[in-house]
Amino acid sequence: MKLPYHPIRRARGFTLIELLVVLVILGMLAGLVGPRLFSNVDKSKVKTAETQVKMLRGSLQTYRLDIGTYPTTEQGLAALMSKPGDVAGWQGPYLEDELPKDPWNNDYVYKSPVDNLQGFALYSQGADGKPGGEGLDADVGYLEK
Repeated sequence: MKLPYHPIRRARGFTLIELLVVLVILGMLAGLVGPRLFSNVDKSKVKTAETQVKMLRGSLQTYRLDIGTYPTTEQGLAALMSKPGDVAGWQGPYLEDELPKDPWNNDYVYKSPVDNLQGFALYSQGADGKPGGEGLDADVGYLEK
């Protein structure tokens, strides 16, 4: 009895050259798309800082309605969370959660009284964490004059 002839089929995989071409193409795509995604992340941090400053401003205004003045620079934003010792009429806490840090994990700068439209300065120092700056490093919020 003769068995049917079955040619041996070689399993064929990808060659090293084919794998390298695919890796180069993926690297090029990542190089084109990556910077656009990261620039959007930076823009969203600026928007987050603007939103947090507005939220803190609302809490400061509620504090002012109860006390009659904004917290002093020495009392700081902590006065929104716990009653300063020498203040009468405090009905806080004025924030639902903990005092937030800015999107770059720095404390917000708060000073009061100052000579501007709000009567206080409240701002983030931007991505560089230093006063002033431009672009992503610019201060965000209600600045001193």
